[in-house]
Amino acid sequence: MRAADVLAKRLYEAGCRWAFGMPGGEVLTVMEALEDAGITFVLCKHENAAGFMAEGTYHRTGAPGIMVATVGPGALNGINVVENAREDRVPLIVLTGCVDPEMAAVYTHQVLDQPQVFRPITKATFTVNAGAAHVIADKAVTIAQEGRPGPVHIDVPISVADAEASGTGILRTPAVPVAPAGPQRDIARQALANAKRPLIIAGVDAMTEGAEDALVHAAERLNAPVITTYKAKGLLPETHPLSLGGAGLSPKADKILLPLVAQADVILAIGYDPIEMRTGWQNPWDPATQTVIDITAGPNHHYMHHATLNVIGHCAESVAAILPDKTSTVWQDGAVERTKSALATAFPLQPTDWGPAQVIATCQAVLPDTTLATADSGAHRILLSQMWRCGFPRALTQSSGLCTMGCAVPLAMGAQIVEPDRTVVSFSGDAGFLMVAGELATAAELGLKTIFVVFVDASLALIELKQRQRQMTNRGVDFQHTDFAAIAKAFGGNGVSVASKEALEQALHDAVTADRFTLIAAEIDRGSYDGAF
Repeated sequence: MRAADVLAKRLYEAGCRWAFGMPGGEVLTVMEALEDAGITFVLCKHENAAGFMAEGTYHRTGAPGIMVATVGPGALNGINVVENAREDRVPLIVLTGCVDPEMAAVYTHQVLDQPQVFRPITKATFTVNAGAAHVIADKAVTIAQEGRPGPVHIDVPISVADAEASGTGILRTPAVPVAPAGPQRDIARQALANAKRPLIIAGVDAMTEGAEDALVHAAERLNAPVITTYKAKGLLPETHPLSLGGAGLSPKADKILLPLVAQADVILAIGYDPIEMRTGWQNPWDPATQTVIDITAGPNHHYMHHATLNVIGHCAESVAAILPDKTSTVWQDGAVERTKSALATAFPLQPTDWGPAQVIATCQAVLPDTTLATADSGAHRILLSQMWRCGFPRALTQSSGLCTMGCAVPLAMGAQIVEPDRTVVSFSGDAGFLMVAGELATAAELGLKTIFVVFVDASLALIELKQRQRQMTNRGVDFQHTDFAAIAKAFGGNGVSVASKEALEQALHDAVTADRFTLIAAEIDRGSYDGAF
Protein backbone atom coordinates (compact mmCIF):
# COMPACT_ATOMS: atom_id res chain seq x y z
CA MET A 1 0.00 0.00 0.00
CA ARG A 2 1.07 3.56 -0.65
CA ALA A 3 1.33 5.91 2.31
CA ALA A 4 -1.75 7.74 0.99
CA ASP A 5 -3.64 4.43 0.89
CA VAL A 6 -2.76 3.79 4.54
CA LEU A 7 -4.19 7.17 5.55
CA ALA A 8 -7.34 6.61 3.51
CA LYS A 9 -7.91 3.09 4.84
CA ARG A 10 -7.64 4.23 8.47
CA LEU A 11 -10.06 7.10 7.84
CA TYR A 12 -12.53 4.71 6.22
CA GLU A 13 -12.24 2.38 9.24
CA ALA A 14 -13.08 5.38 11.44
CA GLY A 15 -16.40 5.73 9.60
CA CYS A 16 -15.46 8.54 7.22
CA ARG A 17 -17.33 8.38 3.91
CA TRP A 18 -16.86 11.88 2.48
CA ALA A 19 -13.96 14.29 2.03
CA PHE A 20 -14.36 17.91 0.95
CA GLY A 21 -11.96 20.31 -0.66
CA MET A 22 -10.34 21.90 -3.67
CA PRO A 23 -7.68 19.81 -5.44
CA GLY A 24 -4.22 20.76 -6.57
CA GLY A 25 -1.38 18.81 -8.10
CA GLU A 26 0.08 18.10 -4.67
CA VAL A 27 -2.97 16.14 -3.43
CA LEU A 28 -3.89 14.09 -6.51
CA THR A 29 -2.61 10.85 -4.98
CA VAL A 30 -4.41 11.61 -1.71
CA MET A 31 -7.69 12.14 -3.55
CA GLU A 32 -7.24 8.94 -5.52
CA ALA A 33 -6.48 6.98 -2.35
CA LEU A 34 -9.53 8.36 -0.55
CA GLU A 35 -11.89 7.40 -3.36
CA ASP A 36 -10.27 3.97 -3.78
CA ALA A 37 -10.87 3.37 -0.06
CA GLY A 38 -14.58 4.19 -0.42
CA ILE A 39 -14.48 7.87 0.64
CA THR A 40 -16.24 10.16 -1.85
CA PHE A 41 -14.40 13.37 -2.66
CA VAL A 42 -16.72 16.40 -2.94
CA LEU A 43 -15.38 19.32 -4.97
CA CYS A 44 -16.20 22.61 -3.21
CA LYS A 45 -15.71 26.20 -4.27
CA HIS A 46 -13.60 27.23 -1.27
CA GLU A 47 -11.64 25.30 1.34
CA ASN A 48 -13.30 27.09 4.25
CA ALA A 49 -16.73 25.97 3.09
CA ALA A 50 -15.31 22.50 2.51
CA GLY A 51 -14.33 22.28 6.17
CA PHE A 52 -17.81 23.26 7.32
CA MET A 53 -19.39 20.69 5.00
CA ALA A 54 -17.07 18.14 6.60
CA GLU A 55 -18.28 19.27 10.03
CA GLY A 56 -21.86 18.86 8.84
CA THR A 57 -21.21 15.19 8.04
CA TYR A 58 -19.63 14.69 11.48
CA HIS A 59 -22.77 15.92 13.24
CA ARG A 60 -24.86 13.33 11.39
CA THR A 61 -22.47 10.33 11.43
CA GLY A 62 -20.17 10.83 14.43
CA ALA A 63 -17.15 10.10 12.22
CA PRO A 64 -14.41 12.71 11.79
CA GLY A 65 -14.84 15.17 8.96
CA ILE A 66 -12.16 15.38 6.26
CA MET A 67 -10.95 18.57 4.57
CA VAL A 68 -8.47 18.35 1.70
CA ALA A 69 -6.38 21.33 0.57
CA THR A 70 -3.43 21.75 -1.69
CA VAL A 71 -0.15 23.46 -0.84
CA GLY A 72 0.09 27.15 0.08
CA PRO A 73 -3.05 29.20 -0.61
CA GLY A 74 -5.29 26.14 -0.49
CA ALA A 75 -4.08 25.19 2.96
CA LEU A 76 -4.28 28.75 4.25
CA ASN A 77 -7.83 29.18 2.95
CA GLY A 78 -8.92 26.65 5.56
CA ILE A 79 -7.48 28.38 8.63
CA ASN A 80 -10.82 29.82 9.75
CA VAL A 81 -12.71 26.52 9.77
CA VAL A 82 -9.85 24.69 11.47
CA GLU A 83 -9.83 27.16 14.36
CA ASN A 84 -13.61 26.86 14.46
CA ALA A 85 -13.24 23.08 14.80
CA ARG A 86 -10.82 23.58 17.69
CA GLU A 87 -13.16 25.91 19.57
CA ASP A 88 -16.34 23.95 18.77
CA ARG A 89 -14.78 20.53 19.57
CA VAL A 90 -15.13 19.09 16.07
CA PRO A 91 -12.93 16.12 15.04
CA LEU A 92 -11.67 17.38 11.68
CA ILE A 93 -8.86 15.70 9.73
CA VAL A 94 -7.06 18.32 7.64
CA LEU A 95 -5.06 16.79 4.78
CA THR A 96 -2.75 19.24 3.02
CA GLY A 97 -0.32 18.65 0.19
CA CYS A 98 3.21 19.93 0.49
CA VAL A 99 6.41 19.86 -1.55
CA ASP A 100 9.07 17.32 -0.69
CA PRO A 101 11.66 18.50 1.87
CA GLU A 102 14.55 18.19 -0.55
CA MET A 103 12.66 20.40 -2.99
CA ALA A 104 11.75 22.91 -0.27
CA ALA A 105 15.45 23.34 0.48
CA VAL A 106 16.09 24.82 -2.96
CA TYR A 107 12.65 26.03 -4.07
CA THR A 108 10.47 28.86 -2.75
CA HIS A 109 7.29 29.09 -4.87
CA GLN A 110 4.25 28.48 -2.58
CA VAL A 111 6.56 26.96 0.04
CA LEU A 112 5.82 27.75 3.68
CA ASP A 113 5.97 25.97 7.00
CA GLN A 114 2.41 24.62 7.02
CA PRO A 115 2.75 22.58 10.24
CA GLN A 116 3.90 25.75 12.01
CA VAL A 117 0.79 27.54 10.75
CA PHE A 118 -1.59 24.80 11.89
CA ARG A 119 0.13 23.88 15.17
CA PRO A 120 -1.53 26.56 17.37
CA ILE A 121 -5.04 25.77 16.10
CA THR A 122 -5.00 21.96 16.09
CA LYS A 123 -4.66 19.21 18.66
CA ALA A 124 -1.70 17.83 16.69
CA THR A 125 0.07 18.22 13.36
CA PHE A 126 1.99 15.49 11.53
CA THR A 127 4.08 15.16 8.40
CA VAL A 128 3.63 11.73 6.87
CA ASN A 129 6.57 9.48 6.07
CA ALA A 130 6.28 6.07 4.47
CA GLY A 131 7.84 4.23 7.39
CA ALA A 132 5.37 5.51 9.96
CA ALA A 133 2.23 6.09 7.89
CA HIS A 134 0.26 3.47 9.82
CA VAL A 135 1.14 4.99 13.19
CA ILE A 136 0.56 8.58 12.08
CA ALA A 137 -2.82 7.66 10.61
CA ASP A 138 -3.93 6.01 13.85
CA LYS A 139 -2.61 8.85 16.01
CA ALA A 140 -4.47 11.40 13.91
CA VAL A 141 -7.80 9.57 14.16
CA THR A 142 -7.56 8.87 17.90
CA ILE A 143 -6.27 12.30 18.90
CA ALA A 144 -9.01 14.01 16.88
CA GLN A 145 -11.72 12.08 18.78
CA GLU A 146 -10.39 11.58 22.31
CA GLY A 147 -11.12 13.87 25.24
CA ARG A 148 -12.39 17.11 23.80
CA PRO A 149 -12.54 16.42 20.04
CA GLY A 150 -10.75 18.76 17.68
CA PRO A 151 -8.84 19.16 14.42
CA VAL A 152 -5.66 17.30 13.50
CA HIS A 153 -3.48 18.39 10.59
CA ILE A 154 -1.54 16.00 8.33
CA ASP A 155 0.97 17.36 5.81
CA VAL A 156 1.46 14.89 2.95
CA PRO A 157 4.61 15.42 0.82
CA ILE A 158 4.11 14.64 -2.86
CA SER A 159 6.57 11.76 -3.10
CA VAL A 160 5.58 10.28 0.26
CA ALA A 161 1.94 9.95 -0.82
CA ASP A 162 3.07 7.67 -3.65
CA ALA A 163 5.75 5.84 -1.66
CA GLU A 164 5.23 2.26 -0.54
CA ALA A 165 4.35 2.17 3.15
CA SER A 166 6.34 -0.03 5.47
CA GLY A 167 5.68 -1.17 9.01
CA THR A 168 2.37 -2.21 10.49
CA GLY A 169 -0.56 -0.50 12.09
CA ILE A 170 -0.60 0.08 15.83
CA LEU A 171 -4.16 0.60 17.05
CA ARG A 172 -4.25 2.11 20.50
CA THR A 173 -6.86 0.80 22.93
CA PRO A 174 -9.28 3.64 23.68
CA ALA A 175 -9.24 4.97 27.20
CA VAL A 176 -12.08 3.83 29.46
CA PRO A 177 -14.03 6.74 31.03
CA VAL A 178 -13.42 7.07 34.74
CA ALA A 179 -16.26 8.13 37.05
CA PRO A 180 -15.60 10.02 40.30
CA ALA A 181 -14.96 7.79 43.29
CA GLY A 182 -14.14 8.01 46.98
CA PRO A 183 -14.57 11.28 48.92
CA GLN A 184 -15.18 13.33 45.78
CA ARG A 185 -18.12 11.12 44.77
CA ASP A 186 -19.55 11.08 48.30
CA ILE A 187 -19.40 14.88 48.66
CA ALA A 188 -21.15 15.35 45.31
CA ARG A 189 -23.86 12.78 46.08
CA GLN A 190 -24.56 14.31 49.47
CA ALA A 191 -24.76 17.81 48.06
CA LEU A 192 -27.24 16.75 45.39
CA ALA A 193 -29.29 14.71 47.88
CA ASN A 194 -29.62 17.75 50.19
CA ALA A 195 -30.19 20.32 47.43
CA LYS A 196 -33.28 22.51 47.73
CA ARG A 197 -32.64 24.59 44.60
CA PRO A 198 -30.56 22.44 42.20
CA LEU A 199 -29.82 23.69 38.70
CA ILE A 200 -28.11 22.02 35.73
CA ILE A 201 -26.05 23.75 33.06
CA ALA A 202 -25.09 21.53 30.12
CA GLY A 203 -22.64 22.25 27.32
CA VAL A 204 -20.67 21.07 24.35
CA ASP A 205 -18.79 18.26 26.14
CA ALA A 206 -22.11 16.59 26.98
CA MET A 207 -23.19 16.97 23.38
CA THR A 208 -20.03 15.50 21.87
CA GLU A 209 -20.12 12.59 24.31
CA GLY A 210 -23.78 11.77 23.60
CA ALA A 211 -24.84 12.30 27.20
CA GLU A 212 -28.47 13.25 26.46
CA ASP A 213 -29.97 10.25 28.28
CA ALA A 214 -27.86 10.94 31.37
CA LEU A 215 -28.88 14.60 31.30
CA VAL A 216 -32.59 13.83 31.07
CA HIS A 217 -32.28 11.29 33.89
CA ALA A 218 -30.39 13.75 36.09
CA ALA A 219 -32.85 16.57 35.48
CA GLU A 220 -35.84 14.38 36.33
CA ARG A 221 -34.18 12.74 39.34
CA LEU A 222 -33.22 16.13 40.79
CA ASN A 223 -36.25 18.03 39.49
CA ALA A 224 -33.65 20.55 38.39
CA PRO A 225 -34.22 23.16 35.67
CA VAL A 226 -31.74 22.91 32.78
CA ILE A 227 -29.93 25.67 30.90
CA THR A 228 -27.85 24.64 27.90
CA THR A 229 -25.33 26.42 25.78
CA TYR A 230 -26.36 27.04 22.17
CA LYS A 231 -24.29 24.08 20.98
CA ALA A 232 -26.01 21.76 23.46
CA LYS A 233 -29.59 22.76 22.64
CA GLY A 234 -31.83 19.72 22.44
CA LEU A 235 -29.87 17.49 24.83
CA LEU A 236 -32.96 17.95 26.97
CA PRO A 237 -35.90 18.37 24.56
CA GLU A 238 -36.87 22.01 24.78
CA THR A 239 -40.54 21.09 25.18
CA HIS A 240 -39.61 19.42 28.48
CA PRO A 241 -41.04 21.29 31.50
CA LEU A 242 -37.57 21.50 33.07
CA SER A 243 -35.97 23.08 30.00
CA LEU A 244 -35.01 26.76 30.16
CA GLY A 245 -33.59 26.72 26.63
CA GLY A 246 -30.20 27.89 25.47
CA ALA A 247 -28.00 30.73 26.60
CA GLY A 248 -24.76 32.31 25.53
CA LEU A 249 -25.04 35.59 23.65
CA SER A 250 -28.37 37.22 24.51
CA PRO A 251 -28.26 40.02 27.12
CA LYS A 252 -32.06 39.83 27.39
CA ALA A 253 -31.90 36.11 28.23
CA ASP A 254 -29.00 36.68 30.63
CA LYS A 255 -31.06 39.15 32.67
CA ILE A 256 -33.64 36.42 33.17
CA LEU A 257 -31.42 33.35 33.64
CA LEU A 258 -28.47 34.64 35.67
CA PRO A 259 -30.60 35.63 38.71
CA LEU A 260 -31.92 32.06 38.82
CA VAL A 261 -28.34 30.74 38.66
CA ALA A 262 -27.49 32.97 41.62
CA GLN A 263 -30.42 31.52 43.61
CA ALA A 264 -29.37 27.89 43.11
CA ASP A 265 -27.79 26.18 46.11
CA VAL A 266 -26.26 23.35 44.04
CA ILE A 267 -25.19 23.73 40.41
CA LEU A 268 -24.39 20.64 38.37
CA ALA A 269 -22.42 21.63 35.28
CA ILE A 270 -22.47 18.73 32.81
CA GLY A 271 -19.91 19.19 30.05
CA TYR A 272 -20.28 22.95 30.30
CA ASP A 273 -17.55 24.79 28.42
CA PRO A 274 -17.86 28.61 28.67
CA ILE A 275 -16.10 29.07 25.33
CA GLU A 276 -19.59 29.68 23.93
CA MET A 277 -20.61 32.35 26.44
CA ARG A 278 -20.58 36.16 26.51
CA THR A 279 -18.87 38.11 29.29
CA GLY A 280 -21.97 38.09 31.49
CA TRP A 281 -21.19 34.46 32.22
CA GLN A 282 -17.87 35.21 33.86
CA ASN A 283 -18.12 33.99 37.47
CA PRO A 284 -21.92 33.59 37.38
CA TRP A 285 -21.92 31.78 40.73
CA ASP A 286 -20.01 31.82 44.01
CA PRO A 287 -18.46 28.46 44.95
CA ALA A 288 -17.96 29.82 48.48
CA THR A 289 -21.73 29.95 49.05
CA GLN A 290 -23.00 27.62 46.33
CA THR A 291 -21.93 24.02 45.74
CA VAL A 292 -20.74 23.77 42.14
CA ILE A 293 -19.97 20.35 40.62
CA ASP A 294 -18.17 20.85 37.30
CA ILE A 295 -17.93 17.72 35.11
CA THR A 296 -15.78 18.32 32.04
CA ALA A 297 -13.61 16.47 29.52
CA GLY A 298 -10.59 18.61 30.34
CA PRO A 299 -9.21 20.71 33.21
CA ASN A 300 -10.31 24.30 33.83
CA HIS A 301 -7.67 26.45 32.16
CA HIS A 302 -10.13 29.18 31.17
CA TYR A 303 -10.84 30.71 34.62
CA MET A 304 -14.21 31.97 33.36
CA HIS A 305 -15.65 30.35 36.46
CA HIS A 306 -14.56 28.17 39.37
CA ALA A 307 -16.16 25.19 41.10
CA THR A 308 -16.39 23.44 44.45
CA LEU A 309 -15.60 20.09 42.83
CA ASN A 310 -13.86 19.68 39.47
CA VAL A 311 -14.49 16.28 37.89
CA ILE A 312 -12.45 15.37 34.80
CA GLY A 313 -14.23 12.49 33.16
CA HIS A 314 -16.99 11.21 30.93
CA CYS A 315 -20.21 13.13 31.50
CA ALA A 316 -22.70 10.24 31.56
CA GLU A 317 -20.65 7.96 33.80
CA SER A 318 -19.80 10.79 36.17
CA VAL A 319 -23.40 11.93 36.53
CA ALA A 320 -24.59 8.37 37.15
CA ALA A 321 -22.03 7.97 39.94
CA ILE A 322 -23.15 11.01 41.92
CA LEU A 323 -26.95 11.10 41.55
CA PRO A 324 -28.88 10.49 44.79
CA ASP A 325 -31.12 7.46 45.04
CA LYS A 326 -34.37 9.36 45.57
CA THR A 327 -36.17 12.24 43.92
CA SER A 328 -36.72 15.20 46.22
CA THR A 329 -39.16 18.12 46.17
CA VAL A 330 -37.28 21.30 45.32
CA TRP A 331 -37.71 24.94 44.16
CA GLN A 332 -40.81 25.59 46.27
CA ASP A 333 -40.88 29.37 45.75
CA GLY A 334 -42.02 29.45 42.11
CA ALA A 335 -38.74 30.90 40.84
CA VAL A 336 -38.45 28.38 37.99
CA GLU A 337 -41.99 29.03 36.80
CA ARG A 338 -41.42 32.80 36.89
CA THR A 339 -38.23 32.35 34.88
CA LYS A 340 -39.97 30.27 32.22
CA SER A 341 -42.76 32.83 32.02
CA ALA A 342 -40.28 35.70 31.65
CA LEU A 343 -38.47 33.87 28.83
CA ALA A 344 -41.75 33.22 27.03
CA THR A 345 -42.61 36.92 27.27
CA ALA A 346 -39.15 38.02 26.13
CA PHE A 347 -39.09 35.66 23.14
CA PRO A 348 -42.70 35.05 22.07
CA LEU A 349 -43.17 32.10 19.76
CA GLN A 350 -46.03 33.75 17.86
CA PRO A 351 -44.89 37.29 17.03
CA THR A 352 -47.56 39.34 15.27
CA ASP A 353 -45.42 41.72 13.22
CA TRP A 354 -43.31 40.91 10.18
CA GLY A 355 -39.61 40.79 10.95
CA PRO A 356 -36.87 38.32 11.87
CA ALA A 357 -38.80 36.88 14.82
CA GLN A 358 -41.82 36.11 12.64
CA VAL A 359 -39.57 34.58 9.99
CA ILE A 360 -38.06 32.24 12.58
CA ALA A 361 -41.41 31.36 14.16
CA THR A 362 -43.00 30.66 10.78
CA CYS A 363 -40.16 28.38 9.70
CA GLN A 364 -40.45 26.41 12.94
CA ALA A 365 -44.24 26.13 12.58
CA VAL A 366 -44.23 24.99 8.94
CA LEU A 367 -41.16 22.75 8.73
CA PRO A 368 -41.26 19.17 10.11
CA ASP A 369 -40.25 18.48 13.72
CA THR A 370 -37.35 16.39 12.38
CA THR A 371 -35.85 19.37 10.54
CA LEU A 372 -32.11 20.02 10.90
CA ALA A 373 -31.26 23.72 11.13
CA THR A 374 -28.01 25.65 10.89
CA ALA A 375 -27.37 29.28 11.78
CA ASP A 376 -24.75 31.72 10.60
CA SER A 377 -23.24 34.34 12.89
CA GLY A 378 -25.01 37.67 13.13
CA ALA A 379 -28.01 39.28 14.77
CA HIS A 380 -30.41 36.66 13.44
CA ARG A 381 -28.42 33.89 15.11
CA ILE A 382 -28.81 35.30 18.62
CA LEU A 383 -32.57 35.66 18.20
CA LEU A 384 -32.93 32.28 16.48
CA SER A 385 -30.92 30.49 19.17
CA GLN A 386 -33.36 31.75 21.80
CA MET A 387 -36.52 31.09 19.76
CA TRP A 388 -35.77 27.86 17.88
CA ARG A 389 -37.00 24.87 19.89
CA CYS A 390 -34.82 21.77 19.55
CA GLY A 391 -36.43 18.41 20.25
CA PHE A 392 -33.24 16.39 19.91
CA PRO A 393 -29.45 16.91 20.05
CA ARG A 394 -27.75 18.66 17.11
CA ALA A 395 -31.09 19.85 15.76
CA LEU A 396 -29.47 23.29 15.46
CA THR A 397 -25.82 23.64 14.46
CA GLN A 398 -23.79 26.83 14.45
CA SER A 399 -20.35 28.25 15.09
CA SER A 400 -20.53 28.81 18.83
CA GLY A 401 -16.95 29.25 20.02
CA LEU A 402 -15.47 31.22 17.12
CA CYS A 403 -18.80 32.70 15.96
CA THR A 404 -17.62 32.91 12.36
CA MET A 405 -19.68 34.08 9.43
CA GLY A 406 -20.22 31.95 6.34
CA CYS A 407 -20.78 28.65 8.16
CA ALA A 408 -24.52 27.97 7.97
CA VAL A 409 -24.77 27.20 4.25
CA PRO A 410 -21.96 24.59 4.10
CA LEU A 411 -22.96 23.09 7.48
CA ALA A 412 -26.45 22.49 6.11
CA MET A 413 -25.08 21.05 2.88
CA GLY A 414 -22.88 18.59 4.76
CA ALA A 415 -25.86 17.38 6.78
CA GLN A 416 -27.97 17.10 3.63
CA ILE A 417 -25.33 14.98 1.90
CA VAL A 418 -25.58 12.42 4.70
CA GLU A 419 -29.39 12.55 4.92
CA PRO A 420 -30.62 13.55 1.44
CA ASP A 421 -34.31 12.99 2.21
CA ARG A 422 -34.41 14.99 5.43
CA THR A 423 -35.55 18.61 5.61
CA VAL A 424 -32.48 20.77 6.23
CA VAL A 425 -32.65 24.57 6.51
CA SER A 426 -29.90 27.12 6.93
CA PHE A 427 -30.38 30.65 8.28
CA SER A 428 -27.98 33.37 7.09
CA GLY A 429 -27.74 37.12 7.09
CA ASP A 430 -27.28 38.59 3.64
CA ALA A 431 -23.63 39.53 4.28
CA GLY A 432 -22.73 36.06 5.57
CA PHE A 433 -24.51 34.41 2.67
CA LEU A 434 -22.59 36.47 0.12
CA MET A 435 -19.36 35.04 1.56
CA VAL A 436 -20.33 31.54 0.41
CA ALA A 437 -22.80 32.16 -2.43
CA GLY A 438 -20.62 30.15 -4.81
CA GLU A 439 -21.45 26.97 -2.91
CA LEU A 440 -24.93 27.11 -4.44
CA ALA A 441 -23.18 25.67 -7.49
CA THR A 442 -22.03 22.76 -5.31
CA ALA A 443 -25.57 22.28 -4.00
CA ALA A 444 -26.88 22.13 -7.58
CA GLU A 445 -24.14 19.74 -8.70
CA LEU A 446 -24.94 17.38 -5.82
CA GLY A 447 -28.70 17.60 -6.33
CA LEU A 448 -29.29 18.78 -2.76
CA LYS A 449 -32.76 19.90 -1.66
CA THR A 450 -31.55 22.17 1.13
CA ILE A 451 -33.58 25.25 2.06
CA PHE A 452 -31.52 28.44 2.44
CA VAL A 453 -33.28 31.25 4.33
CA VAL A 454 -31.54 34.63 4.00
CA PHE A 455 -32.46 37.65 6.14
CA VAL A 456 -32.13 40.57 3.73
CA ASP A 457 -31.63 44.07 5.13
CA ALA A 458 -28.52 45.17 3.19
CA SER A 459 -26.65 45.75 6.43
CA LEU A 460 -24.31 44.12 8.90
CA ALA A 461 -27.21 44.35 11.32
CA LEU A 462 -25.45 43.31 14.52
CA ILE A 463 -22.48 45.64 13.98
CA GLU A 464 -24.77 48.50 12.91
CA LEU A 465 -26.80 47.95 16.08
CA LYS A 466 -23.64 48.18 18.19
CA GLN A 467 -22.66 51.40 16.43
CA ARG A 468 -26.02 52.96 17.28
CA GLN A 469 -25.84 51.75 20.87
CA ARG A 470 -22.53 53.59 21.18
CA GLN A 471 -23.92 56.65 19.37
CA MET A 472 -21.37 56.22 16.61
CA THR A 473 -21.70 57.21 12.98
CA ASN A 474 -22.89 54.50 10.61
CA ARG A 475 -19.71 53.35 8.87
CA GLY A 476 -18.70 50.27 6.93
CA VAL A 477 -21.86 48.26 7.56
CA ASP A 478 -24.11 49.07 4.60
CA PHE A 479 -24.00 47.50 1.15
CA GLN A 480 -26.05 47.24 -2.00
CA HIS A 481 -29.31 45.32 -1.96
CA THR A 482 -28.88 41.98 -3.75
CA ASP A 483 -31.51 39.98 -5.63
CA PHE A 484 -30.84 36.68 -3.88
CA ALA A 485 -33.74 34.91 -5.57
CA ALA A 486 -32.18 35.67 -8.94
CA ILE A 487 -28.83 34.32 -7.73
CA ALA A 488 -30.47 31.04 -6.70
CA LYS A 489 -32.14 30.65 -10.08
CA ALA A 490 -28.88 31.42 -11.88
CA PHE A 491 -27.22 28.55 -10.01
CA GLY A 492 -29.99 26.12 -10.93
CA GLY A 493 -32.18 26.25 -7.84
CA ASN A 494 -35.46 27.81 -6.83
CA GLY A 495 -35.47 31.39 -5.56
CA VAL A 496 -38.20 33.50 -4.03
CA SER A 497 -38.37 36.80 -2.14
CA VAL A 498 -40.94 37.17 0.65
CA ALA A 499 -42.10 40.06 2.81
CA SER A 500 -45.05 38.57 4.68
CA LYS A 501 -45.89 35.58 6.84
CA GLU A 502 -48.30 34.21 4.22
CA ALA A 503 -45.74 34.42 1.42
CA LEU A 504 -43.14 32.74 3.60
CA GLU A 505 -45.51 29.91 4.53
CA GLN A 506 -46.19 29.22 0.86
CA ALA A 507 -42.49 29.36 -0.02
CA LEU A 508 -41.66 26.88 2.75
CA HIS A 509 -44.39 24.44 1.69
CA ASP A 510 -43.08 24.58 -1.87
CA ALA A 511 -39.46 24.15 -0.73
CA VAL A 512 -40.19 21.01 1.30
CA THR A 513 -41.53 19.21 -1.77
CA ALA A 514 -39.09 20.69 -4.31
CA ASP A 515 -36.65 18.55 -6.28
CA ARG A 516 -33.79 21.04 -5.91
CA PHE A 517 -32.48 23.57 -3.43
CA THR A 518 -34.59 26.63 -2.57
CA LEU A 519 -33.39 30.03 -1.46
CA ILE A 520 -35.93 32.16 0.41
CA ALA A 521 -34.94 35.82 0.70
CA ALA A 522 -36.84 37.27 3.67
CA GLU A 523 -36.92 41.04 3.20
CA ILE A 524 -36.82 42.78 6.59
CA ASP A 525 -36.44 46.37 7.72
CA ARG A 526 -33.27 47.83 9.10
CA GLY A 527 -33.45 48.18 12.83
CA SER A 528 -35.85 45.24 13.14
CA TYR A 529 -33.52 43.57 15.66
CA ASP A 530 -33.74 46.51 18.08
CA GLY A 531 -34.74 45.14 21.48
CA ALA A 532 -35.11 41.61 20.07
CA PHE A 533 -32.35 39.97 22.11
